[in-house]
Amino acid sequence: MKKDGNSLSKKLSLSGILLALTVITLFVESIAPTNRLSLYALSSFFIAVVIIEAGVKAAWSFYFASCILSFIIVQSKIELIPYAVFFGVYGIIKLYIEKINNIVIEYLLKLLFFNLVAILSFLMLKELILPGFRLPLPWWIVLLAAEAAFIVYDYVYSLAIGFYLNRLKKILKI
Repeated sequence: MKKDGNSLSKKLSLSGILLALTVITLFVESIAPTNRLSLYALSSFFIAVVIIEAGVKAAWSFYFASCILSFIIVQSKIELIPYAVFFGVYGIIKLYIEKINNIVIEYLLKLLFFNLVAILSFLMLKELILPGFRLPLPWWIVLLAAEAAFIVYDYVYSLAIGFYLNRLKKILKI
């Protein structure tokens, strides 16, 4: 019985530390003059560790807690939208999709998710935040470039998970 309590304590404390790191990363993103996209990506990797160590239910709680806490702490709320609609939840979506075990279907579903988020975000930006906003290039070129960047992000995300499992987890003794 004591082992289960220690295990739960470990999961909670690890989740709390990762939650703090996520909020700190998002706070730095909101004040950083450059490299904002890389900070969003970094903030998204923490949920993968929560999934590995505590499970998907804990990851959903982590996601909602990180959104709420970030919206309380970070001054510029608009800076948190990319995290709330994409980066924060992507690790969980990736987990569900990769359970299919068919790489073609997985990438089609991942691209579908990305395109839905991208299109909805663009429409929200154009209609609510910056009325009259125009893309500097034709929309399909922008979307293709964004999809290519997303594929790289997904690959790097997988590498980060592998790095955690094969190296960091052993060092941290989690």
